[in-house]
Amino acid sequence: MTLKEIAVEEFTNFVKESPLGTYYQSREYALLMGNYGYDYDFIGMYDEYNNLKAASLILIKKIRNLKYGYAPRGFIIDYFNKELVTEFMCELIKYYKKKKVCFIKFNPEIAISEIDKKTGIKTYNWNYDIIKILEQEHIKKLKDNLYFESILPRFQAIIPLKDFDINKIDKNTRNKINRAKKKGLKIELAEKSGIDLLKKFISKKKQTNEFYYTDYYNIFHQNDNIDLFLVSISSDDYLLNSRKLYENELEKNNALNELLKGNTNKKILNKKMNSDKLLLTYKNDVQKSTELNKKKMNIYIAGALVIKYQNRAHILISGYDKKYKDFDPNYFLHNELIKYYQKNYDYLDLNGLTGDFTKENPYYGLNQFKIGFNPRIYEYIGEYDLVIDERKYKKERNSGNLAKIFNKPDNKRMNKGE
Repeated sequence: MTLKEIAVEEFTNFVKESPLGTYYQSREYALLMGNYGYDYDFIGMYDEYNNLKAASLILIKKIRNLKYGYAPRGFIIDYFNKELVTEFMCELIKYYKKKKVCFIKFNPEIAISEIDKKTGIKTYNWNYDIIKILEQEHIKKLKDNLYFESILPRFQAIIPLKDFDINKIDKNTRNKINRAKKKGLKIELAEKSGIDLLKKFISKKKQTNEFYYTDYYNIFHQNDNIDLFLVSISSDDYLLNSRKLYENELEKNNALNELLKGNTNKKILNKKMNSDKLLLTYKNDVQKSTELNKKKMNIYIAGALVIKYQNRAHILISGYDKKYKDFDPNYFLHNELIKYYQKNYDYLDLNGLTGDFTKENPYYGLNQFKIGFNPRIYEYIGEYDLVIDERKYKKERNSGNLAKIFNKPDNKRMNKGE
């Protein structure tokens, strides 16, 4: 077997044909990370007949005196072929030892279990055997986590779009989607200038370098591999719908008042109490929509960036203006994305969630929001380090430096243009 750097086109074709193919293993992702101080190699290993058997994008960075590598969602290889895996690892060690790389982190997109949404019980599949195959001398399995401690989430929520049925999703989620539609929300496919609006909706926890998502858009948009969506309130539609809902409910409320005259029927009384609550809600909506309508404009309140790769659409980032939380824009947005990508894609990746399904989970709300759309939930195999310089690796690990490197994404942007 021979390991060497390979042409981008050959690498791209190999990754696209692999079931492990992902946009993290792409030319575009390499260019993106090149803006943030990473060098990169497209590496391939050939057999004696010159057939490409394994490949990976490997990002390289030096911090202080430590040079390390990272294969995002790599390596692209048949992990069930232990002999091939062993030889690939050995060849990588030899190749990167010459480049004085200390270790290479990798976290393949291999689902080892599917998790029941209600009980949290895991059903393991045959991929679990790969954990045993990766128990090799120079490969260190890192501690599995429940939350977001790793570079990329270990738990993923993915919607099979061809099987999606809105009637099978969580009732509360469906109600919020319908309520949002009645409030005049609209979605549009936006241009690059809309990214500045999107940034305003992203929570501070997810904030990164100010150019990061613009860079993402610029690079992936070259081959139409990214979409930007924005959600807005149409002040005219909101006012019209609010008045209609209020007037209809007022009519029902008056009719219930008539029924209750000299009548203490509990069922009718409960209906009246529910109607009173709705009437107050709709009255508030009329007041809000009247104020908005004075401005005669659409107000943007949510947005998302979506990466398109092969048969999957992947929500890179989404957010909404908390001032308009009662409009349920995040529910409306995700439902519209499902409808949009159903036409040409098989899966919508909602991005990460946690492996803790208890109410004590600090991310319980995030989990419940994504679970509400009835996705399939997978647990991935986790993170590994391929150790190249054992002595330096132990030293850096014992000092805690490795944890600091990968604790947060490196947001320092290099001056490589817009």
